[in-house]
Amino acid sequence: MIERDRNDDLRMYVAETAARQAGERALDYFRDADLTRQSKGLQDFVSDADRAVEALISEIILAAFPDDAIVGEEGGTRHGTDEYLWAVDPIDGTTVFLDGLPGWCVSIAVIKGDAVEIGVVHDPCAGEIFTARRGAGAFLNGRPLPKIRSRDISSGMVGIGYSRKADPEAFGSFLTALLENGGNFYRNGSAASMLAQVAAGRLVGCYEPHLSAWDCLAGLLLIEETGGEALDFEMAGMLAQGGPVLGAAPGGFDQLLKIIPAR
Repeated sequence: MIERDRNDDLRMYVAETAARQAGERALDYFRDADLTRQSKGLQDFVSDADRAVEALISEIILAAFPDDAIVGEEGGTRHGTDEYLWAVDPIDGTTVFLDGLPGWCVSIAVIKGDAVEIGVVHDPCAGEIFTARRGAGAFLNGRPLPKIRSRDISSGMVGIGYSRKADPEAFGSFLTALLENGGNFYRNGSAASMLAQVAAGRLVGCYEPHLSAWDCLAGLLLIEETGGEALDFEMAGMLAQGGPVLGAAPGGFDQLLKIIPAR
């Protein structure tokens, strides 16, 4: 048990170290005016920055834990022999990143079985790093985040995102219902970042009809560890194909649950 605890402490350290170094590398690319994008699909882009930053993160992880598995947004999937899986999004919010806008971030989650044990979301432009470990609370730049207070959706902004895998008409109906119920919306192009803002008490909630595991698992742990609520999901399905994501402050969660499209 002591050895396992020490290994988990080290995974927390490695996750934060990898996120910080990845953020520094991504910032170098962010400042490069000649960085070009490639299209993976409609409104879905990738660049050399995404691939290089993901490779850096994988290198740092495997140097410490060569038997762990890794799944990354840019195809850096590696099977392991240990029970741990790392879900990595090297630049969550690639579109805004390539357009020279802030809001993008690095997201790293460590999964054991059906549970996310560690979550790190790093926003290099803002100089903020959110960290969480299951059962140990959540932190912003090393300082404990307070528990999220109960909130009404009319008391602030709800982070939203849209995927081409979702029904645009149903998503439009959600936005209409949100506005009709006194809410308002915010979007910065990064689900991981907006979920972290919920944990920090800056947003009432965050909803997106379809996200991949690497986009959301770290942010959802942050919300859970600060007393917020999240939509249930089955881990194997989320890892394989993604799904709808809702995380919010108490009170606001129930209100949003009533107006999101049926799953």
